[in-house]
Amino acid sequence: MSRSPQRLDRGEHIIAWSITVNTSASELYAVIACPHRHHELDGSGTVRSTAIGPRQLIEGDRFRVDMRMKGIRYALTMVTTAAVTDRLVEWRHPGGHRWRWELEPVSQGVTRITESYDFRGQPAPLRRLLGMTGSHAANDQGIRRSLQKVHDRFDS
Repeated sequence: MSRSPQRLDRGEHIIAWSITVNTSASELYAVIACPHRHHELDGSGTVRSTAIGPRQLIEGDRFRVDMRMKGIRYALTMVTTAAVTDRLVEWRHPGGHRWRWELEPVSQGVTRITESYDFRGQPAPLRRLLGMTGSHAANDQGIRRSLQKVHDRFDS
């Protein structure tokens, strides 16, 4: 069982990492599918504990999450692009990229969790700008921290 996140190759413009944790997919899904709990997963330090939206996302739902980066507070409204109970949650950021969480039961009470940042949908000029400013690299690091945070929470 991986104790630290493992990088996955999903192709150009997709950053993906996975880790295996000692908990059920349903327990993980309860946190991931609730935007009011996203701060519990966040390894980037940007997601605040306040959100507006449903308690369990379904495809087509909109939700707003309060954020803070480099001392600047802002809010983002996301659109849920996929939701499969105990297996998958994905949402689209206003910038065109998608955040995706996939859950794969490995055995009783053990789940492989994968988080990805898919920036293929970003307009090319924005993609280049975010690359130059280090945003993609920061998201890579944030994913690894998020997955480690989830692992440490459930495997401690």
